[in-house]
Parts: sequence; C-alpha cells; structure tokens
Amino acid sequence: MRLKLQIWRQENGEAGGQFVTYELADASPEMSFLEMLDVLNEQLTERGEEPVAFEHDCREGICGSCGMMINGQAHGPMAGTATCQLHMRHFQDGDEIRIEPWRSAAFPVLKDLVVDRAPLDRIIESGGYISVNTGSARDANEILVPKPAADRAMDAAECIGCGACVAQCPNGAGQLFTSAKISHLGLLPQGQPERDRRVKRMVETMEDYFGSCSNYRECEAVCPKGISIDFIARMNRDYVKALIRGE
Repeated sequence: MRLKLQIWRQENGEAGGQFVTYELADASPEMSFLEMLDVLNEQLTERGEEPVAFEHDCREGICGSCGMMINGQAHGPMAGTATCQLHMRHFQDGDEIRIEPWRSAAFPVLKDLVVDRAPLDRIIESGGYISVNTGSARDANEILVPKPAADRAMDAAECIGCGACVAQCPNGAGQLFTSAKISHLGLLPQGQPERDRRVKRMVETMEDYFGSCSNYRECEAVCPKGISIDFIARMNRDYVKALIRGE
C-alpha cells in the first residue's frame, strides 16, 4: 500500500507545531496502525531524521496509551477499536491519512502525538479507590454480589482511560471517563461506605480540568470499549444525593 501521511510534529509543549507530509510506499494491509508508524520511524531513522513520537505499551487494546486522532476521529474509523487494534486493511491504497494528537486543553501536547493526560490521574487520586480497612482479605465467595450489579460494574470497569472521550467531545468534557470510574466501584458492596465522598471528590476534581457535558454523545461513539453515557446519568444522580446528604 502507498500512503500519504500528514502527521503533526511538535518538538515540545512550548514550541509551535505543524503538519508534515510523509510518503510511505510499503505498508502492508495486515499491519496494525502502530506497526505502520513503526515502519515510517525506521525509514526516518535510516535517513537521519527525528522519528515520530507516539505513545504505546500493550498494543492489545488494554492500556489505553495509544490514542491519537486519525482523520479527525479518535482512534480512527473503526467502532470499538483502539488505535493499536486498527489495521491498515481498513484503508485504501493511495489514501491520505491525517494523524494528530488528542486536541483538548486538558491534554497539552508534550511532543508530536504524545499528550499529558495527568488530569485523568488526578481524578482517580481524588477518590477512585476503596480505602475502608476491612482487616485481612476475605474469600471472594463470602461477599455476595448480585449478578446484574456485577455485570454492570464490569461494563464500567472496561474503561481503559485512553482519553478518546475527552478528545472527541466538542466541550472537552471528562464525564464519561469519570462516571465509569465512579460507577465500577459504586455498584459493588465494597464501594458503598465511601460512595458519597467518592463521587463528590471525583466530580469536583473533574470540573477543575475539563469542560461540561452537553449530551453530544460523541464520547460514547468513539469509546473503544463502548462505555455507555448511562453512567453519566448515574454519576449525576449520585452527586446530587451526596450533596443533599452533606458528604
């Protein structure tokens, strides 16, 4: 496959950036999108040029680090797919592909396609955990969890924290990520003692960094794990209840 790649290049967070065009003549349809970028970087290195910086780790759609905008869409054209799971067979020979970092004020560019997603970590630090001291570990079978609650909690826990929801949202909102992290703990018995405190702290931390949700639903459309915006409604209800109870 012959491809024309327009890639955002930016030396660091303080420098200006621009799109640079690269021609790639030998991309295989069986390559993943990241493998295609690996081939480009090998060619750039051989020519003595600076390779394109991009994030990756597991390359199995689990870690959430590989996110980038591909032709204006977070993670590219395939639904329910992280960038590392996207294959070049979904593109055509001769295609022009525009690749850029997440575009959100909350995610400043560090270099090329790499952004700082630390605000997501700040939300988790503010309450995305269970800290109640229950003594020594109990056998899991002793804690009865209704199957509907367990299934729903697992749906929320699928969030990999990639930030696609924020990048695609016209408002740069962080509600889908935050609601998933709140819900997967709040739906389980172990998460009940801190439920009110958790939702209040995490929502207020989120509001320090991100825009407001206005139900465009673009977050849900590009989420590689298909997280539902129903969790946002659940988070909003829990937040109001926490305020009323004075937590």
